[in-house]
Amino acid sequence: MAIIDLQGFVADLKDHVHEHGFHVHDERHFIETYTNRQIWEVDLHPDRACDGPLDMHIALEAGSRALIMFEDELLSLDVGEEASDDIRLPLTISFALPPLPSAPDLLILATDLAGIGTTDLPLEVSALDSFGAVTDAPVRAISIVARVPVELARIFYGRDVLCDVLDRCSKVAEFLLDRAPAWIDEP
Repeated sequence: MAIIDLQGFVADLKDHVHEHGFHVHDERHFIETYTNRQIWEVDLHPDRACDGPLDMHIALEAGSRALIMFEDELLSLDVGEEASDDIRLPLTISFALPPLPSAPDLLILATDLAGIGTTDLPLEVSALDSFGAVTDAPVRAISIVARVPVELARIFYGRDVLCDVLDRCSKVAEFLLDRAPAWIDEP
């Protein structure tokens, strides 16, 4: 039996996102048989964007080394001691918009989003230009990714882990939804 309940954490996370204005669509749990690495994925979107254009994806990756290190640390603690916050799992939050005929300037978008995400939610903004045919104009799709470390000790002790992050995600989603109609319209 595992010393830390990551399935329970992900289930609580799915319930918790509703309090921050999101709707869960789907979830997946993968286990890599060779290394026992596990990934939990949750597809969601803001409540007001059920029909698009913004989709979100949360992924929590748990490597077996981190879990074993955390278990070893817990077993070595004396009564009354608490585990350190040094052992972390990567949580990735992705925001995706459809191809945008009137895409915004990436530098301006990245700067605007940096002010919204702050250091609580550092955001990477990227774009992919695709061509349907050689003679077609490029169509730009924008992707926004945040990588947040999640301390296993906070999960283990049941402390609030992601409230600030989810609040920032909600603000980022609202910012994108407010501007998406102008970006989706043909020039």
